[in-house]
Amino acid sequence: MENITFYIVDVFAEEKFAGNQLAVFPDAKSIPSEMMQKIAREMNFSETTFILSEGVSDTYNVRIFTPNEEIPFAGHPVLGTAYVLQKTLISEEIRRLTLNLKAGPVTVLFKHIEDEPDIIWMRQREADFGKTFKGEELAGLLGLDLSDLDTRFPIEEVSTGLPMILVPLKGLDPLKKAKIDADKYFSLIRESRAKAVYIFSPQAYTGSGDLSARMFAPYYGIEEDPATGSAAGCLAGYLLKHRYFGTDKICLSIEQGYEVSRPSKLYIKGEYERGKMIIYVGGKVQMVGKGELVI
Repeated sequence: MENITFYIVDVFAEEKFAGNQLAVFPDAKSIPSEMMQKIAREMNFSETTFILSEGVSDTYNVRIFTPNEEIPFAGHPVLGTAYVLQKTLISEEIRRLTLNLKAGPVTVLFKHIEDEPDIIWMRQREADFGKTFKGEELAGLLGLDLSDLDTRFPIEEVSTGLPMILVPLKGLDPLKKAKIDADKYFSLIRESRAKAVYIFSPQAYTGSGDLSARMFAPYYGIEEDPATGSAAGCLAGYLLKHRYFGTDKICLSIEQGYEVSRPSKLYIKGEYERGKMIIYVGGKVQMVGKGELVI
């Protein structure tokens, strides 16, 4: 038997025990893949991460598992894992580190800006866009009326590492009443590379946010995620591509998780630089627990 240490952090939480919780195993070199999947299922968070290397030039190999399967990229596991690395394995203050994921390397910045002292930022891959969907397909899937959809903009697949189906809504009311029809959901994603549905509104739950959002991914064992960094990156790309706010530059906050009683706040920055999208997703991270698992 072997005792393996793990940490639990709240990611994108404005206060403790909110946001999206994550379990991080900082020394997982000896854990077989099958055991990683079993641990992720037992932990039953939306994701659990396993750090496989001690770090070379501030670069760490990391694997991410949902309760159902390994995934190539997800936002809150990246920020939470980087935070645990900084707090537990790295003895000096650093400004950045890189996580090598199945989807490729992701850079995390610990550069504290005066008016954003607690926010950690990660650079996203440039957004790529897939197929579009008919409003009827998603309205029925979400239990909404066609009139609830913002038809000025398309329903579209977007990916910055983990594909999402982005659905623009007109306001907060349809966002609150949305509910996944499982049969229609699984029928739709059979023909789609994106398995997660991300809906957003130009109204926020509180006066301190710019947008509100919800994300559903039953395919990954996640009925509803309280905070979704990868989807926030996709949203940033979508907003830039379609000039949702009429500009080529965005700096916004997103509120999420209110329906599952885990209020979260995510931050996005995006702009075009020499014809390329530069996208960052940020948020706060807090340590909430430490434990040992006997394997």
